[in-house]
Amino acid sequence: MAFLFDSFSGWKQYSSEHKLSLVDVVMEYEMEQKGRTAETIWQGLDTAWAVMKDAVRAGLEEDMTSRSGMINNGAKKVYRYPTAVLSKEFQQLISRALAAKEVNSCMGRIVAAPTAGASGIMPGVLYTLQEIHHIPDRKILEAMLLAAGVALIMEQRASISGAVGGCQAETGTAAAMGSAAIVYCLGGNTDQIFNTVAITVQCMLGLVCDPVAGLVEVPCVVRNASAAAIANSSAQIGLADVSSVIPVDEVIEAMGEIGASMETRYKETALGGLAATATAQKISKRVLIRDIEMLPDEAEGKE
Repeated sequence: MAFLFDSFSGWKQYSSEHKLSLVDVVMEYEMEQKGRTAETIWQGLDTAWAVMKDAVRAGLEEDMTSRSGMINNGAKKVYRYPTAVLSKEFQQLISRALAAKEVNSCMGRIVAAPTAGASGIMPGVLYTLQEIHHIPDRKILEAMLLAAGVALIMEQRASISGAVGGCQAETGTAAAMGSAAIVYCLGGNTDQIFNTVAITVQCMLGLVCDPVAGLVEVPCVVRNASAAAIANSSAQIGLADVSSVIPVDEVIEAMGEIGASMETRYKETALGGLAATATAQKISKRVLIRDIEMLPDEAEGKE
């Protein structure tokens, strides 16, 4: 019977008792619980990685103007800006996370990792990590499988849905997945990986989901960039064996408690936060009017 991913402590114990790596445990779960072959799983991961890289490329090379107009090629502007705040690599990390998420906002092809609203974080993190450290593709795929295990537990113990737990659940989970992947690829052990997940989530607790006009554009796109940065900062801290103090399972429990107590208007309803501001309300009306005006034309096109 494969491990069912209900806690990080259980994952560690199962891995130790069965002399399996963390990645092997996820693979076993996918094979036994989902009825997939190892070959099929690796092929799926390879396809997902190709889609992630293509989303980064598309976001930095193609026109990314959303139907609402709120997204307008921001990733390219960041990527091409002549002055790097910290380093060129940091600038590229941010722009790549923006790029992949802009592709989603412009109805392009992405990987929901773990959700569409957080789809820029893993591509930005992994693309930049591979480029800087020359990580082989196979190691990246293993890191993606590890990240899937992280998301499975966070879904069980808290949530990965903005409608259930706020943006902390979506971008917070994706950032935790990204930081775990970084530490794994750079040779971190189980304790360092899980400690890094705890640190990452601590930095994301309480983040509300307040999409302007109900669209996964503002502030979603820029939050993908900030979450990618948090994933990297947390990985740096975790690799140095700086303790999260609060164990990872307890941190995730806190995340679930916060999500449960969060008011409904802060959970993907577009009724509170940024979505309730005067400017956001004007944008919402403009988008609604535009959609209504387009309906007759779309109807004629279907005849």
